Amino acid sequence: MQRKMRLRKREDFNRIYRHGHSFANSQFVVYWRKQTEQGCFRLGVSASSKLGGAVVRNRMRRRVKEIVRLNAGKLQEQFDLILIVRKPALRLAYKEMEGSVLHVLRKAGLMKGGKPAVGAQPRKAEGARPAGGRPRQNPGK
Repeated sequence: MQRKMRLRKREDFNRIYRHGHSFANSQFVVYWRKQTEQGCFRLGVSASSKLGGAVVRNRMRRRVKEIVRLNAGKLQEQFDLILIVRKPALRLAYKEMEGSVLHVLRKAGLMKGGKPAVGAQPRKAEGARPAGGRPRQNPGK
């Protein structure tokens, strides 16, 4: 993947997480945000250590980047994207993974000629969840 098509900086990732939109299927989550300046889309891939060791995570990142690279002509160009790999994606063959990545991008409205999905909502800037990630269940009782 070309250098200009990569998302690398932490502040870029944080900006997309905070102010972007998201959509998910069982294998992938996509976050996206419209770019401020025109140019080609930029992609970041996140694979948590919960997926496995470094070899497994890097293999998943390489596969996802290759799928996006081969289908770059089908994607809208004015977006920054983050694709997060979920654990069920580990069991997929390459063709199934390609179908799943394209599915989540299509449903999010990021393919050329597509419109953003109805369920895709902007992320809340603050207070979306308490620290720890899960909502509290009647803490005083």
